[in-house]
Amino acid sequence: MTDVRLLALSLTLALGASLGCSTQPAATTAAELQAPTSSATASSVPATKGVRTVTGTVVETVDAKNYTYVHVNTGSEDLWAASGQFRVAVGDRVMVPLEMPMENFHSEALNRDFPLIYFASSITKEGQTPPPMAPFPGHPPMGGQAARPDAQGVTEPISPAPGGTRIADVWANRASLAGKTVIVRGKVVKFNGGIMGRNWVHIQDGSGKADAGTHDLTITTDSVVAVGDVITATGTLAVDKDFGAGYTYPVIVEGASIKAQ
Repeated sequence: MTDVRLLALSLTLALGASLGCSTQPAATTAAELQAPTSSATASSVPATKGVRTVTGTVVETVDAKNYTYVHVNTGSEDLWAASGQFRVAVGDRVMVPLEMPMENFHSEALNRDFPLIYFASSITKEGQTPPPMAPFPGHPPMGGQAARPDAQGVTEPISPAPGGTRIADVWANRASLAGKTVIVRGKVVKFNGGIMGRNWVHIQDGSGKADAGTHDLTITTDSVVAVGDVITATGTLAVDKDFGAGYTYPVIVEGASIKAQ
């Protein structure tokens, strides 16, 4: 999130195979690009430090809810991309930043599978000036703290793992825990895959307060998990982590290893 360019921009787009079954991401569905969030497949396309922009001719286009999909031929490649709804017609020449690649993506509204699709902050007609960087619909606005689930989705307490810390206590003791290894157990409430070369997981354990934001913890990992999984994550706690573009995390667990419960 993702793309940045792939540091800053992916996070404006996003910031979705249980570990107990397989470590290979399978084709899954997303509730019509509501992020793409928890049910979007993790992309195996690696993130890069820059975002390539291509120009091509629209050979197919379709609107779905708040989004416009375009099939673009650049002369050397065919690709699919999607962004917030915009006016476009077959034959138009468009510029597409190849942000946030997602593999094996299923659109429920279109009932269509895309082996590879790019989610772009904006797709513009050739010759037009791209608008200021803006979030993909359903993503957090530019500036301020990176997004986390607002609702306290887990209300029944989940006991900490052996040697672990409750999420509320991670928040409360973040200054003293910064830079140290922490162990946290919780239920996955959100998953974003393949952004900036890592997967992004939100977990809750029933502790903390939603109105203060201390109920939810963000984790980065190479592992693939599913919403609803109860996992134990072991990683390094970072405080006031700044990814640029106004996206800072007061608390985040980075490079976590994951165990399914």
